[in-house]
Amino acid sequence: METYTISSAESLPIDYGSIGAGAKVQSVRFLLRSLIDTFPMDRSFGMDPPIDDPSEMAQNEWAAQIITSIERNVTGVNVDEVTFSQTELGRRIIVTVKVGIEDGEI
Repeated sequence: METYTISSAESLPIDYGSIGAGAKVQSVRFLLRSLIDTFPMDRSFGMDPPIDDPSEMAQNEWAAQIITSIERNVTGVNVDEVTFSQTELGRRIIVTVKVGIEDGEI
């Protein structure tokens, strides 16, 4: 099982020909940067971050939501760790996720 670290701060172009683990990493990155209720065909897709509550309890609830959402929407991916950090001035929370992807998973 390969481990990958994915950050919501990464803004990489979409690779339309991506396959295997690369496609799964790209899907997780896309999911972390998407907000819930913004996709008409699947309103439950995306994240619902605690906008005005940076408390540890809110981050724990958000971490549980991230794990559930990734494991439900991206098959073959297991979330190992979710961490949060802030940009300078604390204006943006950055989510970093460590995921495990089985070798040979497509």
